[in-house]
Amino acid sequence: MNLALKDIRHGLFRFVLTCFGLGLLMTVVLSMIGIYNGLVADALAVVKAPAADVWVVESGTQGPFAEASNIPLTTRDAVARMPGVAEAGAINFQNIEAAHAGASLRLYVIGYEPGHPGGPQRIAEGRGIGTSHFELVADRKTGLLTGETIRLGRNRFTVVGLVEGAMNAGGDPAVYITLSDAMALQTELDPAAQRVQAARGAVSVKSASVAAVIARVAPGADVELLTATVRQWKHLAALTQAEQEDILVSSVVDLARRQIGLFLGILLSVSAVVIALIIYTMTMEKLKQIATLKLIGAPDRTIIGLIVQQALILGASGWGIGLVLILTVKDYFPRRVVLEPFNVMVLAGIIFAVCIAASGLGVRAAMKVDPATALGS
Repeated sequence: MNLALKDIRHGLFRFVLTCFGLGLLMTVVLSMIGIYNGLVADALAVVKAPAADVWVVESGTQGPFAEASNIPLTTRDAVARMPGVAEAGAINFQNIEAAHAGASLRLYVIGYEPGHPGGPQRIAEGRGIGTSHFELVADRKTGLLTGETIRLGRNRFTVVGLVEGAMNAGGDPAVYITLSDAMALQTELDPAAQRVQAARGAVSVKSASVAAVIARVAPGADVELLTATVRQWKHLAALTQAEQEDILVSSVVDLARRQIGLFLGILLSVSAVVIALIIYTMTMEKLKQIATLKLIGAPDRTIIGLIVQQALILGASGWGIGLVLILTVKDYFPRRVVLEPFNVMVLAGIIFAVCIAASGLGVRAAMKVDPATALGS
């Protein structure tokens, strides 16, 4: 006879309700872990998308993601001619607000040169950009569909393809357009201001500038030597892909990442206390029954097994309910939620350890019970 299961069946409704409540708590813990991972994944998504080896940016800056960077468009040709460079492409980034379907969309616009590095690596639906103007590829999170049009600035763009997982550090979904369209969008003036500038004969400094030039090196080429060579040019700086990723994680999203990490630590501590209290309370409520077991000669291992098994069943049920719930709702979160199998298993290990520790408190209380208590009223 399994006393733990017998006891659970005796108070099934209450036990199921307790498991569900614990499952909701585990859902919150798993969601915070997923949001923490998603924050880092979103920050790295755009920088990883071009599959670049070297980022050439403005001297004295840490790249286009950490601070403003403007370099001449002609830099791309100079970088492409360097020994060891297989291909190079210019790229621009900017945040804009666009109206669509009666709502306002905040978009991260990436301008790149078709045929050069910088564009999406994989199209999930539709096709890539095929013309030099007024076509775009959007992330699914924008809610845009292939064939739709959306106004960016003073022009309408047709959505020709969709990608997945293209976000910036702020969680804004990305759209890809040609570099010429991106530069025009970045330097656009309202018609009145444009006429004034034209009358003055003024030329925008930014009109021939880009945020960065990315390069892919040939097999066997020395990336460190290439970046060191670029750094000798006074108006330019160079970062390897690893350095660019480190800057994003340690600088751009560091404060938010630490804040979520701290909250996650507090939440795990609270969860551990709640689990311990639930198991301890369940044990204290059964002290009379435990005294009866002792009175009829039940060995200590039977009583210990009752408490430990119930604790593990409670913890496993809460973990399972939490996992099912978060997997069901994670796609509806405003920010991306990324759950790795490692994270889920680590949480399972933590719950297991907490349940064992909490059952130890219950076992200690149960071992002190006097069998004569069973004879009392």
